[in-house]
Amino acid sequence: MGRETWWVLFLLSTLLLFVDEIHGSRRQEQALRNLNKAKFRGGGSIDRSSETIFEADKAVFGDYNDDRSRYYYPQQGLKEKDRIERLPGQPEGVSFSQYGGYVTVDKIAGRAFYYYFVEAQQPHRQKLPLLLWLNGGPGCSSLAYGAMQELGPFRVNSDGKTLQINKYSWNYAANVLFLESPAGVGFSYSNRTSDYSNNGDRKTAADNYVFLRNWLERFAEYKNSDFYIAGESYAGHYVPQLAHTILYHNNHPNSSFINLKGILIGNAVINDGTDSKGMWDFLASHAIISDQAARVVNKLCDFSELVANQSSECSAASDEIEKDLGYIDIYNIYAPLCLNSNLTSLPKPPSVVTDPCSDNYVYAYLNRAEVQEALHANVTKLTHDWEPCSNVISQWRDSASTVLPLLHEFLNHSLQVWIFSGDVDGRVPVTSTKYSIEKMNLPIKTAWHPWFVNGEVGGYAEMYKGGLTLATVRGAGHQVPSYQPARALSLVTHFLKGIPLPNTTTHIPNY
Repeated sequence: MGRETWWVLFLLSTLLLFVDEIHGSRRQEQALRNLNKAKFRGGGSIDRSSETIFEADKAVFGDYNDDRSRYYYPQQGLKEKDRIERLPGQPEGVSFSQYGGYVTVDKIAGRAFYYYFVEAQQPHRQKLPLLLWLNGGPGCSSLAYGAMQELGPFRVNSDGKTLQINKYSWNYAANVLFLESPAGVGFSYSNRTSDYSNNGDRKTAADNYVFLRNWLERFAEYKNSDFYIAGESYAGHYVPQLAHTILYHNNHPNSSFINLKGILIGNAVINDGTDSKGMWDFLASHAIISDQAARVVNKLCDFSELVANQSSECSAASDEIEKDLGYIDIYNIYAPLCLNSNLTSLPKPPSVVTDPCSDNYVYAYLNRAEVQEALHANVTKLTHDWEPCSNVISQWRDSASTVLPLLHEFLNHSLQVWIFSGDVDGRVPVTSTKYSIEKMNLPIKTAWHPWFVNGEVGGYAEMYKGGLTLATVRGAGHQVPSYQPARALSLVTHFLKGIPLPNTTTHIPNY
């Protein structure tokens, strides 16, 4: 059996039954699935070498210092133009400032990234850190997911017109910046059409860095702030690669210093072999696939390099998994599905528990003309609807097979590295993350133990020598802050304060 046949079977195993009109997590899964399909098509049209993330430094990132006028330009006066006075349907009593707009990352190409920024809900906001959030896909919007469904200050109501307050927003702990990248994602764009078919890990990291440098000039009061990068899913590539780029440029004589302190990644794609094996083992241990299928997979499928020429038994196991996964949301194996995607005439009563149809509410809200005007978005006047995930990965040029070398690099630079995992996500499950960390061969500092929020177990954690922490979030799916917002806020608060998660029921974090 050839490599393409094997990967078609493998990727079919992650398909859900979905309707094209349903937006959101289905689209996120399809984006990652499409990348994997392209990644292993015909012997590998995408560069998988992990060395590319190091070799790119001079060839790709060097130009961003050498040709400064193309990438860096004055930002005076642009901050106030980006101020959002009020979002349509916004509740009363909002006291924090919010901004939205574009930062050009390549003047010649006319490539610009959209951002949404919310300042902290505390009087001494400038003493709090700056946190950049990235969603994955690749091709999925941090505005659609991170800002509007996970950790932002608002959630969209079921009428698709009004907002409710998220009392567990992460801007209680930090000043939070959401970025839509690469070009073609969300409201971000390029005037050079070839940019949409030439995306990849290296280019995304380089553009994200240029965005950040320019944004910090526009919001100069944050230039010296402690800076952290966080994200989920394929941001398991974006976050470490941007951090690596920052460290590289911090050592360059012509670069501004960015005060990077750590990274936080959730249910993250970080190592191809263990990501894949962990998914199969998780599904077997949760009675979603048969024990026989699991035994065949583990015995006859090679997860070390995901080689071609897999056995017929391995193929048969793939077929069985495809059949068994057809009726659940693999992003949260215990969550209900959205059975009615229609908007409601009046908002449903507010609930901390995520609504399985919330993707549709966000889609409707962000396609409203008055919302886009308030956000200072859609300056190119799209001829089609704004989409939560864009088809920008049809020719994704490079995707490293592993980012584990980068995690070692960060530990050697004394950065905080926290990896968290919603424990009922079947797409990039906690099993995959544990296998990946095991490959790093780090000595254990604090053994596996429960951590607590409001007197209950919030999850389990293990700390490793060098500064890496693994934390699970009990009862959370792939989008952890959506499913367990209080536990997610507690986790990020402890991460930003640089203190271990509470191992007693009496500790209450100071948000």
